[in-house]
Amino acid sequence: MSGSAAFYDLDRTLVEFNSGWLYAKYEREHRRIGRMTMAKAAFALLRYHLSLIDMERAYRKLLGRYRGLDESVVRQRTEEWFARDVAGALLPGAKKALELHRSSGRPNVMLTNSSCYVAQVATASWGLDDWMANIFELDASGALTGLFELPLCHGEGKVIRAKRWAADNGVDLRKSWFYSDSYSDVPMLAAVGEPRVVNPDPRLAVHARRRGWPVLDWR
Repeated sequence: MSGSAAFYDLDRTLVEFNSGWLYAKYEREHRRIGRMTMAKAAFALLRYHLSLIDMERAYRKLLGRYRGLDESVVRQRTEEWFARDVAGALLPGAKKALELHRSSGRPNVMLTNSSCYVAQVATASWGLDDWMANIFELDASGALTGLFELPLCHGEGKVIRAKRWAADNGVDLRKSWFYSDSYSDVPMLAAVGEPRVVNPDPRLAVHARRRGWPVLDWR
């Protein structure tokens, strides 16, 4: 393997906000979730930002709300929401990084804890080459079962996913880049030869200084 790639987190990296929270607001707007659910989502977001959340437990609770919903409905809602609220929010620094790697012949790959539906539409909208994200199980009729593929694309799970992708695509992670804002992505940042910390959360900012990792402001 001699090739390299550029991997990107989504939330607070390619865009300045957390897309999960924005989608929750979209669902609330359409009266598909209530105020209590929004309050719980806000608390979960705070814990996520501080890297204090049990991600598998959080996903089980989230997908429990959508169990039995046809995948085509999920995909349609995601596409409508993304086009309205996210597509135009790609940060200036992100645009420059994508173009830089693209012009160097290096694949741009999304590596996100978001759903596969968000990752797919973001990859298509912004011209990335591939994506890795959380994949949800479907039953024989094409409806969500409430289960998901393990490991989650989070923490060490991102490293596992990236290593598989790299092996399949002739890419050496030690020659590759990864851009992220989150302390939960320290394992993946440490796995690449060119870690780049973007608008970091407090814990990652401290860790990056200790490790001597470049810190970027993409706003």
